Amino acid sequence: MKKLWIAVLLVLSLGTVCLAAETKVEAPDACVHCGMDRTKFGHSRMIVSYTDGSSAGTCSLNCVVTDIAKSKGKTVKSYQVADYNTRNLTDAKTASWVIGGSKKGVMTKVAKWAFADKKDADAFIKANGGKLATFDEALKAAEAEHAEKAQSRKPSEHKGHDHK
Repeated sequence: MKKLWIAVLLVLSLGTVCLAAETKVEAPDACVHCGMDRTKFGHSRMIVSYTDGSSAGTCSLNCVVTDIAKSKGKTVKSYQVADYNTRNLTDAKTASWVIGGSKKGVMTKVAKWAFADKKDADAFIKANGGKLATFDEALKAAEAEHAEKAQSRKPSEHKGHDHK
């Protein structure tokens, strides 16, 4: 009887460990721009695909904006984003997005989360705040933040100095 209990406890603890482990996501393992683990950040990951057949796997919408900026001349074919709750990929353009709220975002000051189902986005807003948005609104917010970061990295002008 004692051996049976030990076997049951062993099976239960192995099951708990397996459930706690994160499900591996599609390649690449790390974000192509910042190197963040895309499995760990599987709830915010994205894939941007271009008409030339290339694609990029990122950790977030903000790194998609970086990819688009570095892929000048390429035309975006599609965007896929992880549903915040299920981590399953969905069409980013048809997803319901939440901008802001109390949950800390990925690679951003202002979080941008995607939900395959609008009712899940509404529930998230009720629990965590934020505002409902379309993909275009979330993309524009990420692009504005990207531009602001780029502007702040520029060296400041030397006012009052004569550089002849």
